[in-house]
Amino acid sequence: MPEFDHPRETWNNRYAGDDYLLGEAPNEFLRRHAPVIPRGGSVLCVADGEGRNSVWLAEQGFAVTAFDFAANGVAKARALAARRGVSVDLRLADMESWAWDAVRYDALAAIFIQFLAPERRDAMFERMRSAVKPGGVFLLEGYRPEQVDYATGGPPWRENMYTREWVEERFRGWDLLVLESYDAEIREGRAHHGMSALLDVVARRPA
Repeated sequence: MPEFDHPRETWNNRYAGDDYLLGEAPNEFLRRHAPVIPRGGSVLCVADGEGRNSVWLAEQGFAVTAFDFAANGVAKARALAARRGVSVDLRLADMESWAWDAVRYDALAAIFIQFLAPERRDAMFERMRSAVKPGGVFLLEGYRPEQVDYATGGPPWRENMYTREWVEERFRGWDLLVLESYDAEIREGRAHHGMSALLDVVARRPA
């Protein structure tokens, strides 16, 4: 996909319209599993785009920090938070430059961040895990390699997708509260639409 030779430009273009690319409703996996986060706890939303997840979490009473590297996405997230009357600490930043060790959170949410290439992914996940407090949780939803055949969302690169074995290795020593591999129909705006090969993870860091 040549468009992803310049990912920041691509995502800014995707977020440039008046509508919300993935809709304004939260991701269903996140909505379903948010109760594992301590009431009023701190949450970091990684690559949060236009804010559908961070704003919803703030509405649930969590103290939310979120970042994305696309200025258009962050601007729309701020507008969504203002419309909903909630406060979210929204930052313009990318995953490489984020100060992962500066603050630890009760929960980290990473929803469909499949554009991390395998040669970067393992090290980045190690950094993300470091941002979770002891006893805190890591909520991850992504695609399995079979998603490429569905072509209903995400990049067309099987190597970027997740497998149960990869998750078990990455979260070795953590308590895997949820590790589910399944196919389901999802409807998230105009970007994720149709039958999808999903993998859901809720992992608790040892206290």
